[in-house]
This record gives sequence, C-alpha cells and structure tokens, in this order.
Amino acid sequence: MEKLELTASIVLYKEDINELTTTINCFLETPLKKKLFLIDNNEDKKFQDNFKGDEIEYIATGKNIGFGAGHNVILNKIKNLSNFHLVLNPDVFFKPTVLVNLTRKLKRHEIVSMIAPKVLFPDGKHQFSCRRYPRLLELIARRVQFLEPIFKFYINKGIYQDKELQSSFFPEYITGCFHLYKTADFIKLNGFDERYFLYMEDVDICKKIEKIDKQKLYYPKEEITHVLKQGSSKNFKLFLRHTSSAIKYFLKWGF
Repeated sequence: MEKLELTASIVLYKEDINELTTTINCFLETPLKKKLFLIDNNEDKKFQDNFKGDEIEYIATGKNIGFGAGHNVILNKIKNLSNFHLVLNPDVFFKPTVLVNLTRKLKRHEIVSMIAPKVLFPDGKHQFSCRRYPRLLELIARRVQFLEPIFKFYINKGIYQDKELQSSFFPEYITGCFHLYKTADFIKLNGFDERYFLYMEDVDICKKIEKIDKQKLYYPKEEITHVLKQGSSKNFKLFLRHTSSAIKYFLKWGF
C-alpha cells in the first residue's frame, strides 16, 4: 500500500466550533494525499457528528487525557501510513500551499526531524514561536508581572529578539501549535512525553529531537496565523498546570 504524503492530528477540548472548522478546512484544502485525525478529549464526545469525510477519522478518548497523550493516541495508526505528520492546534489558519512547501523543504534535509513556519497573530503581528530553552527564573518572570521589567533582557533573549527572524535557522525549541515531523522520526521519538498533561511537552520533544542527533528548522518563508489563547496567564487552574509541567521538565532535564 502506498503511503499517504501527510497525516495530521488535532486534540479537541471545549474548542470554538468556528475556529476549529476554519482550521480543519485549511488542512483539507491542502493538495496532498492526506488524512486528519480528530482526537476528542471531551467526555460527552462533543464533536462526534460535526466533521465527516474520507480524509477524517474521529477518535473519542472519553475523558481529558491531556495534549501530548491525545496526540500519541494515533502513533500506531500513522506508523506505516504517512511520510509526514502534522501536530496541529485547533486555532491555526493557513494557505493551501503552506504544507506542500514545508513537506518539500523537510524532505530535502536529512538532519531535520521537524519544521515549523513563521507564526502571526490574527492582527498580523509576529508571534515569537522560536525560543531558547527556558530557565527557571525566566519562566517565573514571565508569570509574575512586577518581575517582567526587571528580567526583560533575559525574556527577550529567550524569544530570540536578538536574532534576525526573517531567515531560517535551528532554534532550541519551537512552540507547539504547528509542528510538521517526518513521521518515522515522530515514531522514533515515541511522540510526546505523557507526563506533561498540558504545557512544556513542546519544549521536551525538541530536547528529544536533539537526543537522536536531529534538528528543528524554523522556516519563515511560510506563514500561519495562530489565535493563541494564553490560558495559563488568565486561568489559575491552567497556571497550576503550567507550573506542574515546568517542575517536571526541570526535574527531567536539569535546572
């Protein structure tokens, strides 16, 4: 059986139906042989009847198992199914040519496991998706408003504001709203570390990519739009989730 060129997974939990519909349509309009997996973490199978089609497979987990575990549900399904796999957020919009060009670029680079485009806010402003690996003090400063001006230099350095972001380069990590992987490498990485329920799993998988002697490529010639909810800045429960994930990350990789 000939492999599909592309698979993708979106993990769903209390999503905005209009944003989600736009994201799914963006993927379906991509002119490649493809399949989309919708992993529904809602207990009530909220999106079971919303999206149908030959290129869509709906999977209900029955409970909120988290971001990384949700994406990992399809690891065995994509193992021999596709050449490339996209980890996609439900609030991302892009042109039909974006994935065509990204797969073409990724195919040419043996050393690269994952590629990601430039990310913009809906108002067109640059979203700093490329990051240096976080330091504990930097994460604290980002979450405690009165500390932010004091550590502004380190925060700006952490998002590569000292670097020209109009050219391709290998950042330490790339935020996880739109990660395009070589499927074989995503399988080799065993997907995301499921100890992170939410947050930091994108940092962790970038660390794991380096452990298999591969790289992550930021490719700004292609652009996407990401709504970016920034839930942990507004919701105390999500703030605690972020804090818990940060502790797990530093215990795993060192402070």
